[in-house]
Amino acid sequence: MSVTHVTAETRYIEVDGDKFAYRRWGKPSGVPLFLVQHFRGGMDNWDPLLTDGLAEGREVILFNGRGTASSSGTPRNTIEGMADDIAAVIRALGLAQVDLLGFSIGGIQAEEVVLRHPELVRKLLLVGTGLRGGEPASDPKVAEVMTNPVPVMEDFLFLFFGRSEAAQEAGKAFWERRHQRTDQDTPSSPELMMAQLESVMAYAPLREGEEPFVYLNAIKQPTLVVNGENDIMIPTINSWHLSQNIPNAQLIVYPDAGHGAQFQYPERFLKHAIQFLDE
Repeated sequence: MSVTHVTAETRYIEVDGDKFAYRRWGKPSGVPLFLVQHFRGGMDNWDPLLTDGLAEGREVILFNGRGTASSSGTPRNTIEGMADDIAAVIRALGLAQVDLLGFSIGGIQAEEVVLRHPELVRKLLLVGTGLRGGEPASDPKVAEVMTNPVPVMEDFLFLFFGRSEAAQEAGKAFWERRHQRTDQDTPSSPELMMAQLESVMAYAPLREGEEPFVYLNAIKQPTLVVNGENDIMIPTINSWHLSQNIPNAQLIVYPDAGHGAQFQYPERFLKHAIQFLDE
């Protein structure tokens, strides 16, 4: 029986005294795809339709960062520290290079991995993500909902999906898919949420004397940027800035979609991601 998102074994690898949980499956050829999840998210927050679709042509690796869900340790409170952990896990797995997909805060971490450890990354996918000096969310309800102690489906529908009936139905379908696995991972802790909030607050402002977005010029990897047309968490204009300042980047914006556009249009995203990775 072939391994899938629902059946992949949860394994652990030790780095600097802590155990990082990960799952790895798919076609063992070429460069693996390493996925970095959104705010408070872990391995079970990914969409099985996407991960299994991507795994048809390459190995897929999901992981929980330090102190996230079933990984041990104290959560990092800087984006740079999170990026260094990702690099350390990639090396500990014996991988010379990966393709790196980051969603939301995971995308910001992925950017720092490429800047700090460029030799480890072949291609970069940034989904619903931001950058230093970018535009913050303007709706005060976003902060209220994203910090709910126990996230529920309605939170994801509000934060991740478009407002039309079709978009909301797509969100409900995603919610069902992401709960297919019976042995769901440990929920992330309030300490993780606070550490991630602290990391974003410290990372978001421009450094003294820094020109907006110029630091992204140092990213040389081919990059695919994806977002929905109305991302209320990390406004879509930030994806435009990413695509304009990473030298070898292209931008795709999905209609009637928000922060989780890849979950709303999973088949479309799969085609775009696979084409990009295979080129």
